[in-house]
Amino acid sequence: MTTGSDVRAAFTDPAENLAFDEALLRVAPGSPVLWLWRNPVCVVVGRGQRIAREVRVPECERDGVPVLRRASGGGTVFHDPGNLNVTLVLPGPADRPLEALGQVMSAAVDQLGLVPRIGDRGLFIGDAKLCGFAVFRTKSVLLAHSTLLVETSAGLVGRYLTSAPPDPRPLDSHRSPVASLAEHGLRPGFPAVEAAVRAAASQLLGTFVPRPPSAAELARQRALLHTRYRYPSWHADGAQRAA
Repeated sequence: MTTGSDVRAAFTDPAENLAFDEALLRVAPGSPVLWLWRNPVCVVVGRGQRIAREVRVPECERDGVPVLRRASGGGTVFHDPGNLNVTLVLPGPADRPLEALGQVMSAAVDQLGLVPRIGDRGLFIGDAKLCGFAVFRTKSVLLAHSTLLVETSAGLVGRYLTSAPPDPRPLDSHRSPVASLAEHGLRPGFPAVEAAVRAAASQLLGTFVPRPPSAAELARQRALLHTRYRYPSWHADGAQRAA
């Protein structure tokens, strides 16, 4: 079993969170990295998705909910302080890139008292999705991340995300009913949920040692904020600014 890093970092701006998420991959760590984080209210679309197909834009504009784009693929997600984002960075190639994250999240949810199953791009309790998975990789490093619904209600998610369009396309989100831990009758609190995720990661992947962000990670975050996450065209259509 290897020794990895449990990065302890908190940013109040969703653009900073998304930039740091990608920065953890871009610095190409030589050992596993785990980061647990929460976002303010926002909608985050996948790398190649079209906002108009995924997001109820008038509702977001009415309520002041920003719509952002991440670097990984996968489906659109609603973020707010009621869900926990889990980022796992693993060095080396992976034939089944989401398997490690799926095992960690499944073990964590099992510890919390539910019986999960790994399904289409996520973890399910019965027919309801509890968390979705997305992946992004370079030649040498893999990033897999998940949004775990802890307290966020299904109704709030549905307020800002569209239903399935009548003309399915390959990059569309795979829509499923969703339900949070709270909607399944569990209210363990975020410290307990984070502890379960950390314990599951350590059991499956080795020891994760807490540490602050490195200088290289913060420098890469600043660069990514310039080229992507503070550049409106990136969020609108995926076009990035020159460095």
